Amino acid sequence: MQVFKQLCRAALASVLVVAMPAFGDISIATWNLKNTGWNNGKDFGMVAHIAQEFDFLAVQEIMSEEGAEDLHQALEGESGESWDYMVSHLIGRGSYREAYGFFWRESAVEYVDGAVVFLDSKDVFSREPFSARFRSRYTGESFAVGNIHVLYGDSVSDRLPEINALEDYWEWLAEVYPGTPRLLVGDFNLDSRHRAFQPLLNSGAVAAAYDGNGTTLSTIEGRFPNHYDHIFAEEDALNITSQGILRFPGEIGMSHERARDVVSDHVPVWIALGNAPAPQLGPNKDHVDMPTSAANDPSYDCIAINSSRAGELARLPHIGEARAHAIIDGRPWTSTQALTSIRGLGDARVSDIHSSDLLCN
Repeated sequence: MQVFKQLCRAALASVLVVAMPAFGDISIATWNLKNTGWNNGKDFGMVAHIAQEFDFLAVQEIMSEEGAEDLHQALEGESGESWDYMVSHLIGRGSYREAYGFFWRESAVEYVDGAVVFLDSKDVFSREPFSARFRSRYTGESFAVGNIHVLYGDSVSDRLPEINALEDYWEWLAEVYPGTPRLLVGDFNLDSRHRAFQPLLNSGAVAAAYDGNGTTLSTIEGRFPNHYDHIFAEEDALNITSQGILRFPGEIGMSHERARDVVSDHVPVWIALGNAPAPQLGPNKDHVDMPTSAANDPSYDCIAINSSRAGELARLPHIGEARAHAIIDGRPWTSTQALTSIRGLGDARVSDIHSSDLLCN
């Protein structure tokens, strides 16, 4: 039903396409969300608090349609905006199966066509990749995304057959979505510098967002031991202006143990296209202890949305450099609530700003 709904929307959207510059202006992330949909105490509010930093999210380890809908509802509740999503059927060998999902902010992204699970005639993949084509509502640029969770197995040797098959899958994406920039994202269970990825890289794929640290959470605070989660982009096909790994525990004041229990044992990897802002994750007072208010510090200077400089505005929750300049460009503001007119600042985020004790009275 969900995919059917998307196909109907695509039919209508196809008559509205206008040629526009290929910049995208959206942020794209991939995240292994550790058994989403099992009765495991997942804090969907906190997951959504993190995930709403992006316009488009590819998810691995969705265990049920109910889990996907719980995340969908949480995204809308946390952001105060409309989101949509699609999930594959449950895929896997034996009794263990999981689904892939795509979630997107409706004001920024729309589904186009081509939602399909790869037909793996050679039976190489334990969980065949799921792909679809989407479009930026800001620029009209389309992009195709393949979403994969490579088998972990007992050792690296168990993962290599799937990694070796990625070159063929990459070429298959080009055939299924001709003329469309490709992304291959997910949990590959292997460092992107491993030589097994070389055939994929030789085919024009470029690995984004490697900073020398990992994407999985150790039980040791501050340690991210494994670089398993990747975004491979088609070289020079998308205007990637920034990229990174959102290691959320340190940014929201959550311990690794707690994060692994109620969020995930992986962190999101992201890219930003064109003028899309980088994620600016702030604390969520409903889920994490807020830091002591800066207003209790006698040296504290409050922040005024109609007069403070960009560097001061960037201290506010969810406001980084790009949104700080958007605030300056939009002056004068009649109220804090009026900031919802800025892209990515829904009611929930503006409420965080108002409750931060950083604003001048």
